[in-house]
Amino acid sequence: MTQHLYIDVHIIQSVPPANLNRDDQGNPKEAIYGGVRRSRVSSQAWKRATRRHFDTQAPESDRATRTKRLTSELVSRIRRNTGLDREPADRIAAALLAQLGLSQGKKAGDTAYLLFYGNAQLDAVADLVTDRATDLATLDEKTLTEAVKELPVAESFQTGHPVGVALFGRMVADIPKLNVDAAVQVAHALSTHETQLEFDYFTAVDDQNERDETGAGMIGTIGFNSATLYRYATVGFAQLTDNLGGDTEAALDALDAFVDSFALSAPTGYQNSFAHRTRPSLLAVVVRTDQPVNLVSAFEEPVAAEAGIQATSARRLAEEYLTATQVWGDTPLYAAASHTFTAREPRTKDTTETLTQAFGESVPFADLRTTLRSRITTALGAQA
Repeated sequence: MTQHLYIDVHIIQSVPPANLNRDDQGNPKEAIYGGVRRSRVSSQAWKRATRRHFDTQAPESDRATRTKRLTSELVSRIRRNTGLDREPADRIAAALLAQLGLSQGKKAGDTAYLLFYGNAQLDAVADLVTDRATDLATLDEKTLTEAVKELPVAESFQTGHPVGVALFGRMVADIPKLNVDAAVQVAHALSTHETQLEFDYFTAVDDQNERDETGAGMIGTIGFNSATLYRYATVGFAQLTDNLGGDTEAALDALDAFVDSFALSAPTGYQNSFAHRTRPSLLAVVVRTDQPVNLVSAFEEPVAAEAGIQATSARRLAEEYLTATQVWGDTPLYAAASHTFTAREPRTKDTTETLTQAFGESVPFADLRTTLRSRITTALGAQA
């Protein structure tokens, strides 16, 4: 019954002046919610940051790549394996990938869209011709196409998915057999309060100015805002397990990598200008057996900036969770939280007490991940 196992991740995180994710005007993305303007970071921006975070901790072969340059990447592998020159390797790679029927882009060798695949998957395609590459290189185009048409190229992309593809899926509109349903849904991050767009007017001085020269060598502006964000994602454990070939341990590893990286990653927009990296003040996980539940309604009425916003936002989230469980009769399988608030601090005492009522005593993040894995393993054993 793992089809009824969902892991919701709720985060409250404050970000200083920043431009994490820009719109078409170069300004921070925004949205109207609850009748006021909020700071927004798109789900795509945070998914990419999450993926890049866990990829840095994985071996190269276990990472995923999203690119239009699929042919070029395959050529590099064929040449590495066989020592062939570029021209014959190009011809073999093109013949192999022709089986997929990928739409071609405007630039020679590029696909018309970004293709998301595992590095090990493309390695497997290259391995299909390693022992025959020298002979294949002597064939004309028609004969070469015939010689490789029975090789399992598509099958290489349909199995052995890396964590990134298993979690976030793959959509190829004109080749359904390459599609992978995503196991993760990520909401757009929204500020819990109203925000205002501001501009940093900056100048840069030419270090080689003569003494009698004045003025700036460059003048510009960067849009920014500051925000306490509510971030939410949910993982469908059954879909994740299916994407990983039914391997429960691999799915548990992938879930752990996602929770870790979703919590600790951040989009990199203008990071050199703003140094905006922070840690969440609250991360709560809820394991449900009915459906995912986004708790953004806690902030439909924007949090007022009276004595800080972080603690009030965390308390609002806990209150919304408690209300939802009481009104709808929800009985989550497991709930826990890691947070930075303390009952010893008068300004956060009420927040700490409410968080404890909702999610139990705060636990270190590493312990939360360990216990989450243990609880899911126990639940799967009970369902078997």
